[in-house]
Amino acid sequence: MDRLPIIDIAPLYGRDQSAWPAVARQIDSACREWGFFYITGHPIAAKRFADLLQAAKTFFAQPAAEKLKIDITQSRNHRGYGAIATEQLDPELPSDFKETFDMALNLPATHPDVLAGKSFYGPNRHPDMPGWEALLEAHYADMQELAKTVLRALAIALGIERDFFDRRFVQPVSVFRMIHYPPAAARQSADQPGAGAHTDYGCVTLLYQDDAGGLQVQNRQGQWIDAPPIEGSFVVNIGDMMARWSNDRYRSTPHRVISPEGVDRYSMPFFAEPHMDTPIECLPGCFDADNPPKYPPTTCGEWLTSRFAATYAYRRAEM
Repeated sequence: MDRLPIIDIAPLYGRDQSAWPAVARQIDSACREWGFFYITGHPIAAKRFADLLQAAKTFFAQPAAEKLKIDITQSRNHRGYGAIATEQLDPELPSDFKETFDMALNLPATHPDVLAGKSFYGPNRHPDMPGWEALLEAHYADMQELAKTVLRALAIALGIERDFFDRRFVQPVSVFRMIHYPPAAARQSADQPGAGAHTDYGCVTLLYQDDAGGLQVQNRQGQWIDAPPIEGSFVVNIGDMMARWSNDRYRSTPHRVISPEGVDRYSMPFFAEPHMDTPIECLPGCFDADNPPKYPPTTCGEWLTSRFAATYAYRRAEM
């Protein structure tokens, strides 16, 4: 239990659907044992990540006043730039030593759900940088499709309809995030984490990380294990929402980021979340008389709102 599984998902893109269950079994085993695994064999090209990494470096290198033109604390739908210490993932430690850019499904201000005030819907807030919006919107769409591919395999593993998640990921509230972790020497205090220990809130997360390292995952024995970068891979992990859906068959796993020494770290997680109004309740086959449902029913929007309020001071002030 000192190394995360690596799963080749290329068969999920082949015409031979009889090859899918073998991949699903590997994912099922990884989710039960770890809640974390690497995937390779996906269709997103290396050039895309090179372009995104360059865009991230350019954006985060700008003066604070320029980045704060899209300050996330001034956004109704949690879009834009989050300055260092905006987020506190571990309530026992100082706020995280990182800065972020968040985007999601780009809905116009005239969309009925935006007009209705549904807080996770609305237009994105992009910086005024050549090529930025086209690059990130294309990547968001591609990441949504990759997430749905992984979720189809999870549906097979869970013994539910293969299109269960597809039907719930229409107009999703999935978030793509860019993160910059400055070198550890610049921290405000020695105990300030890059990202404090936490579990992710949503369904599944797919993470691209650069070669700086620093991601650590807690195994079932409570030990912190490095999850080093593997070229061409994503790190995938289960979030709290999937834990609730699966009645902890797939538990969300604590993880953290140690600020790098002497270098900047960039990572790009995609948090796959369904439609805001999706009911989240124990799936068929994940409970019985000896293992009743552990969590009360909720919705995607209700759950995310509660978790955001616990993490972001500006969201608590809104409630």
